Amino acid sequence: MPENRPPTAPSPHRTTTSEQGSFCFAECVCGWRGPARRSRDRARQDATAHAPT
Repeated sequence: MPENRPPTAPSPHRTTTSEQGSFCFAECVCGWRGPARRSRDRARQDATAHAPT
């Protein structure tokens, strides 16, 4: 009889921010990249909106 296992949950999104010149980007391990922002806080908000907890 086959073992009955619950389905595995998808891997969570893990976001970071990176800087390039005067701009900050939110990035995710899934490949998503947010728009260029001059505000680090706004880039962090983009990341939070992409991967809500």
